[in-house]
Amino acid sequence: MAREDSPRDSYHLVGISFFILGLGTLLPWNFFITAIPYFQGRLAGANSTAEALRTNHTGPTDSYNFNNWVTLLSQLPLLLFTLLNSFLYQCIPEVVRILGSLLAILLLFVLTAALVKVDLSPGLFFSITMASVWFINSFCAVLQGSLFGQLGTMPSTYSTLFLSGQGLAGIFAALAMLMSMASGVDAQTSALGYFITPCVGILLSIVCYLSLPHLEFARYYLTKKLSQAPAQELETKAELLQADEKNGIPISPQKAGPALDLDLEKEPESELELEEPQKLGKPSVFVVFRKIWLTALCLVLVFTVTLSVFPAITAMVTSSTSPGKWSQFFNPICCFLLFNVMDWLGRSLTSYFLWGSDSLFWPPRAPARM
Repeated sequence: MAREDSPRDSYHLVGISFFILGLGTLLPWNFFITAIPYFQGRLAGANSTAEALRTNHTGPTDSYNFNNWVTLLSQLPLLLFTLLNSFLYQCIPEVVRILGSLLAILLLFVLTAALVKVDLSPGLFFSITMASVWFINSFCAVLQGSLFGQLGTMPSTYSTLFLSGQGLAGIFAALAMLMSMASGVDAQTSALGYFITPCVGILLSIVCYLSLPHLEFARYYLTKKLSQAPAQELETKAELLQADEKNGIPISPQKAGPALDLDLEKEPESELELEEPQKLGKPSVFVVFRKIWLTALCLVLVFTVTLSVFPAITAMVTSSTSPGKWSQFFNPICCFLLFNVMDWLGRSLTSYFLWGSDSLFWPPRAPARM
């Protein structure tokens, strides 16, 4: 919830920007997994033909076990670099992490699109594709972690918009896959257009990120210091660290007093009290983790089950009906489109429905002092 003295988000430009940034963070992953028939067709020896895009190569011809490898080499760097990003933020500037990741993802996807026109042996094509998957997901992990760090300083509505954008990325990729299958153009042109689409989305994400410093609402939240808005800082971290803690260690009541006193009508007695919040420093990663370990464990378990099944197993499900149009469109619709529609609904409905706020998994929030 935005503070009353904060500027307004004119025309919802900041919200739209974070929505598009959320879209851009998951476009690469979703376009790779929805293009599994194309990759399996190339690995089976099909040379960018219509069969490479329109046939589900989930049978014995998949000698490279593409589904399993792409899942492993996507999720492993996501896990490793998400953990690494918890420490990178202390030594690498935020703008370098975000812009650098976006540009690297863009270049790798341009390479993927260019390979559509290049004839390669299946082994070499597999190696290049797996390397691209690894590096794209590594940069995606750094990008997502850095953007969530920025969202932590803003009202919670913007986090929901960002998550909704991520959910829409899967729907966008699934619809693009269906359009490429239903189009009457030749397969090479269809595949090239399919992989150029996320490049445009990532370019749009870069433009949105570069525009944020020029928007007053974004500047207010992203560049303000703790001493300028102590109430907001305490509000965003109230669930993790108490106001009378420094890196999780209780401080003396004499020092805790100014940090707890958020009465705007009461004037500070000295300049020392004004500077006190700045001396608290950044909270320790390990202390914060001890505060959230139970919620983090639940999230890890949920994603472990979900991503173990999708897409490695679900992409191999085929229709039991006789061969025809529906058997071709069954997997894109029932596996990818349906999954991503429900994912988007789940992310978006959190703006309207909250459950378990007072449960064991998340302690009740202390009321904000005005």
